[in-house]
Amino acid sequence: MQKGNIGVTTENIFPVIKKFLYSDHEIFLREMVSNAVDATQKLKTLAERGDYKEELGDLSVRISIDSEKGTLTISDRGIGMTAEEIDKYINQIAFSGVTDFLDKYKDNANAIIGHFGLGFYSAFMVSDRVEIVTRSYREDAVAVKWSCDGSPAYEIEETEKADRGSDIILHLSEDCKEFLEKQRIQDLLNKYCKFMSVPIVFGKKSEWKDGKMQETDEDNVVNDSEPMWTKAPSSLKDEDYKAFYRKLYPMQDEPLFWIHLNVDFPFNLTGILYFPRIKSNIDLQRNKIQLYCNQVFVTDQVEGIVPEFLTLLHGVIDSPDIPLNVSRSYLQSDANVKKISTYITKKVSDRLNSIFKDDRKDFEEKWDDLKIFINYGMLSQEDFYDRAKDFALLKDTEGKYFTYEEYRTLIKDNQTDKNDTLVYLYANNVEDEYAYIEAAKQKGYSVLLLDGDLDVPMVSMLEQKLEKCRFTRVDSDIIDRLIVKEDQKESTLSKEESDQLSQAFRSQVPTMEKANFYVEVQSLGEEAQPVLITQSEYMRRMKDISRYQSGMAFYGQMPDSYNLVLNSDHPLIKRVVEDEAGNCAEALKPILAEIKGLDARLAVLRQEQGKKKPEEITQEEKDDVKATEDAISEQKDKKDQIIAEYAKGSDIIHQLIDLALLQNGMLKGAALSAFLRRSVEMIK
Repeated sequence: MQKGNIGVTTENIFPVIKKFLYSDHEIFLREMVSNAVDATQKLKTLAERGDYKEELGDLSVRISIDSEKGTLTISDRGIGMTAEEIDKYINQIAFSGVTDFLDKYKDNANAIIGHFGLGFYSAFMVSDRVEIVTRSYREDAVAVKWSCDGSPAYEIEETEKADRGSDIILHLSEDCKEFLEKQRIQDLLNKYCKFMSVPIVFGKKSEWKDGKMQETDEDNVVNDSEPMWTKAPSSLKDEDYKAFYRKLYPMQDEPLFWIHLNVDFPFNLTGILYFPRIKSNIDLQRNKIQLYCNQVFVTDQVEGIVPEFLTLLHGVIDSPDIPLNVSRSYLQSDANVKKISTYITKKVSDRLNSIFKDDRKDFEEKWDDLKIFINYGMLSQEDFYDRAKDFALLKDTEGKYFTYEEYRTLIKDNQTDKNDTLVYLYANNVEDEYAYIEAAKQKGYSVLLLDGDLDVPMVSMLEQKLEKCRFTRVDSDIIDRLIVKEDQKESTLSKEESDQLSQAFRSQVPTMEKANFYVEVQSLGEEAQPVLITQSEYMRRMKDISRYQSGMAFYGQMPDSYNLVLNSDHPLIKRVVEDEAGNCAEALKPILAEIKGLDARLAVLRQEQGKKKPEEITQEEKDDVKATEDAISEQKDKKDQIIAEYAKGSDIIHQLIDLALLQNGMLKGAALSAFLRRSVEMIK
């Protein structure tokens, strides 16, 4: 028997391994099975080269549990080890046998996983004692047993083992007995080992028989050793790709399409990326791409390898060239990673472009699902915008699709304003904004449908990217001011009439939480609506963007700002003006005269004070101005009260306000009930 201490510079190596080198204790099983697969692949390589001439036989890696002994065993029939090799590769931490092996067999080494020589020691995260019973493939090799209790001390002795290969026996710690549960191990094997390159066997298959589940004699192989991404695309059919997707994501809808990655220069990368059918909840869809290293699961946190916008995709990427730390759990910053990211971006954009060119009808049918990927890519990655701008689409409210250039050509003659700016009109909801859309169509305008999660930031980006244009929601102003072709027509009302009309409506607009209403009078023509509600494009967009950019959160706290536009040309508004004059003229006459006199007095006072330096103005003169201003304000309050009292009793004013609110989905509850009662009374 040989005894000794593991070759480390400190006796604290095992606490370091247990606490810091690995992000999660469960990772030990991946490392153990990976080592067994390595050993098996080494033997296959030796056989291919003619350096091993015996029958390979069953090369499965087997995992077994002994609950009574409290052990978990990983067995392989791979290359095995001699006592000397154990001393070199196990007792000398971080000196990996893989390095030497790759140097010798670098031309055809089969998928060797281990890079650092520390994977084996992850066993001590869950074990009080670890044993290796191994026999080398070499002729006349003697079987040996290595054991260690988690301190640097170890023992090696000769033992009996009939077959080549290694058994790694883990005597599980008291706090890690969960790894004696069959379902727990089954779940871990399915997570980390389901695509490893040699068969992994865990127990026997079960079947339903005589009213219960019973074990059969057939091995339970938990993995697919030849997954889809390792095969040539030419050998696969659409149904093969769909079946593999269902295997990866059993509960997902059928994917839109997929991209098969296969590159061997300047780095090695294989995989299949699927475009899933999603329209929202971006963050909930992340972490669906699985990263593998030679068919061993590493992580589904692929940021850094896959461009951020493509983390919305599903699928598998496999590359031995992605640098990992010793636990293979986290990516390191590396030039190769950037190259891979660039390659994937190009591959995705090339694939999208080819689908667009080869079958535009199919591309348009999938656009509503694709849009979130492409828009996110253009917003987050400058070079992807340059690639995607020729196949990215805009959809109008009639369901027709256009490229950016096609749509510009369509609208440039009719939707260019007097300042030579091209105006893109859009709606977020066809039903809610129906009246505004129809008004635009009657003018011969086209209206886009922008109802996606990312359309608000996309609009802002396109205004910067596309030449001399602006995007305006179709309900953000009256139709003639959305695309101003000529100077606005002046209202036929006098300033006094406009002011009194505005006050009448302003006094009756209901108070709404987080909503401010501003009333204005415009000459819109007799055919236009009598009252319209519009919302500022700028303020609404700022509030929408505040949902995406934390630095703009203050916009989100501001109340919504609406304009109540009164059409002075409409017969109903003219009737209100006449009725208001008839009911209020006598009461307002002395007040208006008083205001006129006070305004004249105030003008004189200010003119006199304007001739003096500020320090020359006496307190008495200042008080005189203040008193005059207060008197004007008092008279205006009286005027407003008289108008408000009239408006309060005017069914036509209330009806017009409610109709405008109703059109915008803002009339609810008691106000809606009152509107219905009033409507019935007015048509009796």
